Amino acid sequence: MQIVFNPLFEEALWDILVYIGLESESASRRFEETLFTHLEHLAHFPYQYRKSIYYQNNDIRDCIFKGYTIPYLIDEKRGVIVILDIFKWIEKKKKE
Repeated sequence: MQIVFNPLFEEALWDILVYIGLESESASRRFEETLFTHLEHLAHFPYQYRKSIYYQNNDIRDCIFKGYTIPYLIDEKRGVIVILDIFKWIEKKKKE
């Protein structure tokens, strides 16, 4: 399956990388590299994570990475995994 990124994910990730980069630019780069390596595994094992607790859709799963939740949609008809967002659970709870 191909992995595609929702603009909401890209924007949230950018904010996270900028925040980490304020302390350490190299830590920000490592976080990004490790994250994308982690997400690549979803293409081979899309159902390895739990059904999302944030969405009422059985095709949306929650990947957990270094304290961040990354909801993603498995679209088998199109053969893609859509990475929807990235957030800390406490941040998501505050927004509701």
